Formats: sequence, structure tokens, C-alpha cells
Amino acid sequence: MSRRFKLVLLTTCLLVGAAQAADHEISLVIKDHRFQPSEVRVPANTKVKLLVHNQDASAEEFESHALNREKVIPANGKATIFIGPLKAGRYPFVGEFNEKTAQGVVIAE
Repeated sequence: MSRRFKLVLLTTCLLVGAAQAADHEISLVIKDHRFQPSEVRVPANTKVKLLVHNQDASAEEFESHALNREKVIPANGKATIFIGPLKAGRYPFVGEFNEKTAQGVVIAE
């Protein structure tokens, strides 16, 4: 395989990967210690980018054992969390610092 061909192949793979990562973006807001929306529908078998904006004056931790994700979002801050590709099903998540109110679910279909 020529060096030029390898370079073209690598560039193509990187561009395709970047395009796939950006294909599905979902915005979540944390406000009053609740996720809005609390139910997120995503296509199954697809990588998804969750854009989480914490509008509260205190930090919150996005946590999901089902999604194998954990991320602290600072007060009035933003975070990006990649999930998937997921099999069809329900994947609960919580705001660990306010579990009684900050609850949600990702539904892959």
C-alpha cells in the first residue's frame, strides 16, 4: 500500500468518524435540579452526542450505570457526553447530587 493511499484512507476514516459523531446531537438542560427533557429518544445503533447545559448555581453529576457514563458539570457550565451506539432499550440516568429530582432516561429505538 502506497504512502499516499494510506494517507487518503486515514483522512477518509477520520472525516467519516467526525461526521458520525456529529450526526445526532441532543441538548439536555439541568434547571431546578431536573433534566429537561427527562426523556430522550435516540436512534438505536448510532453514536449520539449529548450536550448538557447546567443552568443551576451548583454543580451536578450526570451518572448512568446503564450507559457507563459519569461526568461532573459545573454550575452554569456545559459538558459533552458521547453515548452509544446503543441497542434498542431504556437507559436511565440521574444527577447524582440531586437523585430525587434529577432523573431521566435515554430510549434507543
